Amino acid sequence: LLKVLSRIDSILRSPRAPPLIFCPSKGPVQNYIKENGQGCGFEHLPLTIEMWADQLMALKDLHRSLRKLSLELLPWNTADPQDNRESIRVEDLQLTVDAILEELENKEKNSQTPSLQTLSAIVSHFQKLFDVNSLSGVYPRMNEVYTRLGEMTNAMKNLHLLLELDSSAPPTVVVDTVGKLCDIINKKVTEQVQQLLGTQDIHSIINKLEEHECFFPPFQALIQDLLCLLEINKMDDILPAVQNLK
Repeated sequence: LLKVLSRIDSILRSPRAPPLIFCPSKGPVQNYIKENGQGCGFEHLPLTIEMWADQLMALKDLHRSLRKLSLELLPWNTADPQDNRESIRVEDLQLTVDAILEELENKEKNSQTPSLQTLSAIVSHFQKLFDVNSLSGVYPRMNEVYTRLGEMTNAMKNLHLLLELDSSAPPTVVVDTVGKLCDIINKKVTEQVQQLLGTQDIHSIINKLEEHECFFPPFQALIQDLLCLLEINKMDDILPAVQNLK
């Protein structure tokens, strides 16, 4: 028995033993031990062993808690070779903690990857913006939007070149420039019509147009009759044909 106790005492004194668990006893038992050359604190051994037993039980509880946490974070890792082992080692717990930490590090690295909920929200927003009723219509509408966007981009690029605008000019500037150009063209057309009709007054222009509308139908009928009567095809031949009749 003394040898067993001495062996236990040497384990307690080992550097690998937890600190502050060895407390040498005092009194007749200690004196007896000193007389026999044994410096063991046997009175403290039951408390120490009891504490160790509690710690071993706590290791099992800690292992179960870590196992639950692992199943939450690593649901695909269902196999656990330690489940059937009666004794749990600290190394087993460390392996579980390392696996959890590795998974957390990987999740942090991949935090930029959108979740399924985010992707679903993006698709729903696209359907709402472009009036797509079903998921099967998302891809065709995407292709259509892409094609229209390419056409619009090319059209805007050509307008920038034709109007001699900077490529960074926004669409509003392009529209304003086209509007000013249309105003200039319309003004020139109006001036040409006024010069052609010989008037600056819009009401005079209307009156002249009405006069021409009254004059030209009878004049056209007269010309057609002359062409038929003189048996010619062109209006320029009317005058020579009449002169020949004289």
